[in-house]
Amino acid sequence: MNGLPKLDAIDINILATLQANGRLTNVMLADAVGLSPSPCLARVKRLEKSGYIASYGARLNLAKLTDHILVFTEVTLTDHKREDFVRFEAEIRRFEQVVECHLVSGGYDYLLKFVVRSVGRYQELMESILERNLGVEKYFSYIVIKTVFARDAVPIRSLIDGNGQ
Repeated sequence: MNGLPKLDAIDINILATLQANGRLTNVMLADAVGLSPSPCLARVKRLEKSGYIASYGARLNLAKLTDHILVFTEVTLTDHKREDFVRFEAEIRRFEQVVECHLVSGGYDYLLKFVVRSVGRYQELMESILERNLGVEKYFSYIVIKTVFARDAVPIRSLIDGNGQ
């Protein structure tokens, strides 16, 4: 695994538990994974240092804060040289309303996820992106009507052990 420390079942349990609740105290986490606090903290520090734990944060309830919409956008670039992709990726990062950017295979090049206040604001952003001449040949927009569910957690146990669904 690229020179990273090998994960055992306890490490995976720690990751899954923290993913579900990153606010657990070390004592609560240790109890949840069956360790005493000191070795648990040492493992968490090792997982952080190795990059397995990328960050901690809070999930916000945007609907309580402000009106907003989600827009998924398929983007196709005109040219497909390495420098075209590098340029697009560097520039698209500048737009804080783009909360996800994925290079994909298939009928288009990128899938972007925007969080904006309105359709009008989204269109202004797209016009701004197009004015930067980033090599966008075409784009298709999909406005989210309703989020049925969105999982923040990934199925870490089944991804790692391969026995999940």
